[in-house]
Amino acid sequence: MNSFAPWHIVVLLIVILVLFGSKKLPDSARSLGRSLRIFKSEMKELNNDDKKDKDGNSSTDK
Repeated sequence: MNSFAPWHIVVLLIVILVLFGSKKLPDSARSLGRSLRIFKSEMKELNNDDKKDKDGNSSTDK
């Protein structure tokens, strides 16, 4: 399969701009950034919890 040529990306960006409009794109990007930030922090917290469980410091052990 051929990879994307630079003009494919340009056409895709133009289609996205036409579909969503120039006013909604910054809000959409901001919302996506917030969502990714929350997702990353939750994943980091899960990894920290897994490390604690492997070390034997489980919160259920009382």
